[in-house]
Amino acid sequence: MNSSHLNLKSMLDQNRPYCRVEIDRVFNRVKAAMHVTALVSGKSKGLTQAHYYDAYTGKELIGGDAYEYEHIRSSEEIHTRYKSILTDEQIALVVNCVENVAVTLTSINKAKGKKKMEDWLRNNDNIVTYGINLKLALTKLKKADDGIERIVKWF
Repeated sequence: MNSSHLNLKSMLDQNRPYCRVEIDRVFNRVKAAMHVTALVSGKSKGLTQAHYYDAYTGKELIGGDAYEYEHIRSSEEIHTRYKSILTDEQIALVVNCVENVAVTLTSINKAKGKKKMEDWLRNNDNIVTYGINLKLALTKLKKADDGIERIVKWF
């Protein structure tokens, strides 16, 4: 670690509160880019709407369906984990790495809330009620963790 990293680390307030301002600014850009890609995907399928696949069920989602963009690892969880070594701006980039942002049904996103994915998936009722493809969900979670680690190492 070079001296500039040491100086930055010593300047970070390890007790600073969670704040979504910077995270949401980057999240809005990521969502807009994902929407453009989904419109192209929809057009290739003869649709005029955005086309996605649900990150946890694998089912097709079309513009107008009740879906939301979401963080696989919650932004608050990532902030708590890295606030002692990263700035809020850096945390926003980590939270919103391409591997950690997904599209899922609104009902799934609301049910999951800020819970850790592993904890939420341990409840078999969630898997049955929401039609979760466990292998797909765990693959997405692994990719999110790998992407988060990749970005953190970059800093």
